[in-house]
Amino acid sequence: MNMLPQGLAEFIVRAGWEGAAIDPLPGDASFRRYFRLSRPDETAMLMHAPPPHEDPSPFLHVAQWLNANGMRAPAILAEDAAHGWVLTEDFGNDRMRDWLDEHPTDEHAAYAAAVEALVSLHRLPSGPFAPYDMAGYLREAALFTEWYCPAQGLTADAGGYAAAWEDVLSPMLARQNPGVTVLRDYHAENIMLLGGQAGAPQGLIDFQDALVGHPAYDLVSLLQDARRDVPEALEAAMLAHYCEAAEVSSDDFLADYARLGAQRNAKIVGIFTRLDRRDGKPKYLEMIPRVWAALERDLAHPALAPVARWFDANIPLELRAAFGAVSA
Repeated sequence: MNMLPQGLAEFIVRAGWEGAAIDPLPGDASFRRYFRLSRPDETAMLMHAPPPHEDPSPFLHVAQWLNANGMRAPAILAEDAAHGWVLTEDFGNDRMRDWLDEHPTDEHAAYAAAVEALVSLHRLPSGPFAPYDMAGYLREAALFTEWYCPAQGLTADAGGYAAAWEDVLSPMLARQNPGVTVLRDYHAENIMLLGGQAGAPQGLIDFQDALVGHPAYDLVSLLQDARRDVPEALEAAMLAHYCEAAEVSSDDFLADYARLGAQRNAKIVGIFTRLDRRDGKPKYLEMIPRVWAALERDLAHPALAPVARWFDANIPLELRAAFGAVSA
């Protein structure tokens, strides 16, 4: 018990789980920690999101909204948000990512189900969350010039970068009103297959940063996955599947998909560089070439012309040819 966070034992007693076995689970890129509690007849998941670095209140807020609106977030069994504790339903071990590693022939069915879950989410009125506005998009995109460029020894034109993004994103903002709930990290590592098969209902996790924004954002997150190779043919098929199911047919939607793909991928390159340089987590650097390759595809869309020109002027060809790889 000496390796467990202070206060854990007291919380599980208050939650009615005294005596349960406690198994730490692998963490993510945050300060959050996860544990599986087990007793003979059931299991539960314990999240520790300790202040001041973390606050579980947004997670609780979004989970309650999702479950109240027919989506599948884990049920909340007990919580002490002030001290960072949340006990939830256990969705099991069948993450979409792990399932596909073992069942690669199920890829099409798994992604189709994930797309259909997004269609269901987007049919709902948007949740009571803050808007994904221009300031938010620009702040995120700036992570690229704040972290990646210095790590590569580049002195980039940050003002021109912000101006290019504002030019590119402005036409899109009017099309994301009234908006949909955007989970913001919807990908194969954050989707649980609750029935233990590719077409199973989607259990949602890691949604605490939800905003109200454009329906293409979570689609990009799923189909241009930073952590898993999604074949371009599958990306195209699933994009078409979404457009048909959501009755979206305009070229504007495809242009906005490219806009948000480029914005998200530039942000992720910055975040992964920061995880290495600031947080001492170099494992994320190995994912940058995958993210950069998707970024290059997005930049090729005519809607990204101002940002593409900035990249041409500021990022040397040899770095782009190496897909933005950063030395650890």
